[in-house]
This record gives sequence, C-alpha cells and structure tokens, in this order.
Amino acid sequence: MTGKIGENPGYDPLQFMLDEAHKRGMKVHAWFNPYRVSVNTKPGTIRELNSTLSQQPASVYVQHRDWIRTSGDRFVLDPGIPEVQDWITSIVAEVVSRYPVDGVQFDDYFYTESPGSRLNDNETYRKYGGAFASKADWRRNNTQQLIAKVSHTIKSIKPGVEFGVSPAGVWRNRSHDPLGSDTRGAAAYDESYADTRRWVEQGLLDYIAPQIYWPFSRSAARYDVLAKWWADVVKPTRTRLYIGIAFYKVGEPSKIEPDWMINGGVPELKKQLDLNDAVPEISGTILFREDYLNKPQTQQAVSYLQSRWGS
Repeated sequence: MTGKIGENPGYDPLQFMLDEAHKRGMKVHAWFNPYRVSVNTKPGTIRELNSTLSQQPASVYVQHRDWIRTSGDRFVLDPGIPEVQDWITSIVAEVVSRYPVDGVQFDDYFYTESPGSRLNDNETYRKYGGAFASKADWRRNNTQQLIAKVSHTIKSIKPGVEFGVSPAGVWRNRSHDPLGSDTRGAAAYDESYADTRRWVEQGLLDYIAPQIYWPFSRSAARYDVLAKWWADVVKPTRTRLYIGIAFYKVGEPSKIEPDWMINGGVPELKKQLDLNDAVPEISGTILFREDYLNKPQTQQAVSYLQSRWGS
C-alpha cells in the first residue's frame, strides 16, 4: 500500500474496502497468493523483509526462515512442510474471523517455477514424500491438502463465506490425459502441481474461475474450447463456474493475438461474453483487472460493456 513491505499505511485497507464496497451493494472476496512471500529476490526486497523483524507481526520471511525457498525469482513458502499449510490456513481463518468478507479466492500461483529458478524442495521431499510414487504426485497432494484444509476451515467459521480458486485456464492437455482439453497450453496439473479438476469434483470449492486469457483464434488454447471444457467439468457438481477473461490485453498490440486490437477489442470481447451467456453452466464473467477499465486503450471496450451491462 505504501510501496514498502510491512509499512503501516495508517488505516486498515481491507476494512476500508469492505465498508465502501458494502455501502454500494458490492461483495468483496479476499484474494490470496498462498505460497508467495515476495515478488522478487532483490537486495532491497531482502532489506525490507528483514526490517519487519521489529514489527508486530513480522514477515513470515524472518519468523520462519526455514520455511522459505526461492522459486520463479520470488521468495516462496515450501508447500511440502506441514506447518506451512497450517500457517496459511491460520491466516485465512484470521481474515474470515475478523472481517465481514463475502468470500476468499486463491490465485493461480501454487508451485510456480521458471527455467532459471526452480524450487529446491528435495530435502522436504525426502522427509515427507516417501509414500508417493513421484515428487510430482507428492507436490499435487500438498496443494490438495491445503485446499481441503482451507475449505473446511472457512466453512467451520462462517459457512456463508465462499471459497474459490482462479487457476490457470488449462487443467491438462488431451495429449497427456484423455480427460484434458484439446489444447497445447501450460497445464496447472503438470506445471503448478494443482489438480484443479479434482477440487471441483470433490466439492471443495464454491466456485472456480479459470483464467482463460486467450482469444477464439489462439489455436493452442482457444477460448471457446476451454470455456466449454470447464462447463462440462462443473456440470455434475455444485461448484459454480465463472470465466476470467483477459481485459488487460484489450487494445494492446500483439502479433500472436491481434484480435484484441481489432475495433478496440470489442468483437473478441463480444464473442467471449456471448458464449458465456449461452452456456448454462457458466455463471458469470470476471474481468482481469479493474484498473484497466480506466486505461486509454480500453475505452471503446468499456463503452461496449456499459451498453451491454448498463452503467
């Protein structure tokens, strides 16, 4: 809020958001990146994290240094440590207990690695992963356990508070699994070790909001293919489906996805919204993200949304 880690902004930002949103009849779902500790590993970030040692509460980075790993050029919590799962669950429980939030939503950052910054959890795997056939299965089980713990904890505190996840749009590609989608994209199951389809089937989520951030013309991950695939997943369950769409791409030049530039991105946006309205299992649309409603390049699309949805 202030540009510095751990610095008190002088007010309670979450309470302010809740007060102002509820005045206007809007719901607020608290958004969590459960494993992320920082957005980078720069020396300045390390100094700011260390400076929280004198604060109450201090960052988990200094409270539990043995839980911290580097992955995807960020400091992250090691999900394979049981105490880490309990700690994350306790943070969610504190927010749900103390604030009148309408829901809790987890972002798609679970196990997040990059080619030059892999998560070194070999020691954790040796300690806790003996019952699993592979490290991949063990990692998926770690996040499975966290999702289950958080889901049950929220419902035990306030049954009316919803729990949702906004995962990467592709669960698995059909080339790796006959149950997967006809896509060739980065798969949450294989790359983030998140079995998002299973969470839906087990009733752990009130809703799922896959990030389908591609146009109809993106052959590797077509919007319509993925939206319909997710609709089939939720159909026999009680989990609601909301589709996250890439409003941040509207009006942005792209050789790979030129559709976002054609007539201000309106034709692509219209096709996606028309499909969402036509598929009964799709309960709504989420725009990523709010501040792009005020960008110059999106104003033609904003005018279209106002005419479609009402201002």
